[in-house]
Amino acid sequence: MKTFRADLHVHTCLSPCADILMSPRRIADAAKSLSLDLLGVCDHNAADNAGAVAEAAARFGIRALPGMEVTSREEVHVLALFDEIESALRLQELVQPVLAGENQPEIFGLQVVADAEDEVLGFCPKLLAGAASLSLAEVVEAIHDLGGLAVAAHADREGFGLLGHLGFIPEDLPLDALEISPRLSRAEGRRLFGPKRPLVASSDAHFLGDIGRSSTTFWLEAGTAAEIGLAFRGFGERRILE
Repeated sequence: MKTFRADLHVHTCLSPCADILMSPRRIADAAKSLSLDLLGVCDHNAADNAGAVAEAAARFGIRALPGMEVTSREEVHVLALFDEIESALRLQELVQPVLAGENQPEIFGLQVVADAEDEVLGFCPKLLAGAASLSLAEVVEAIHDLGGLAVAAHADREGFGLLGHLGFIPEDLPLDALEISPRLSRAEGRRLFGPKRPLVASSDAHFLGDIGRSSTTFWLEAGTAAEIGLAFRGFGERRILE
């Protein structure tokens, strides 16, 4: 068992709202300089850059978990975290056909697909800033069916958060954890959501300088999504430290 400092919500240049400098190699360099052990690569409704970040980060001994930030029909954001890139890409195959519209780079921004050396491979044509026609419950079910963790993104936030859009946390929604935004301390999150729900703090980084501004330290056997899931449930010695 050992500690893992994790920022589980980082965007790349594939997200239209992220800075163009959020390239795989630059993200890995930033994570190394901050002594992060784990990253969650969670672009909006896409996973094409997750493998490249994982490859770039691995050179420094950092594990980058492939994931996605899915926008449900209710316009609630849900983070999906996986151990295998194939699972993240499978979720992409489920989500992107039910996104409406094509991207307009001059309005929404570029959606750059890059490799581990920051070479541009292409551009995603789908409107990744939009919402999928999947309900919140369907998004969580799809993530779990693929073996991933489903975390309510920035659950405390007015925009695209559970409280902001629904006004409550559905008791029958089997989320693995709630993410609190950098504006909220863990103590404030406990007061807002109660002592029993697992809370994870992460940066939601759209710029290189935002990476690691909020993070979570875990006590795990290995830096994997499966181990994080066990920590959320308090299995064995695994736990969230801070």
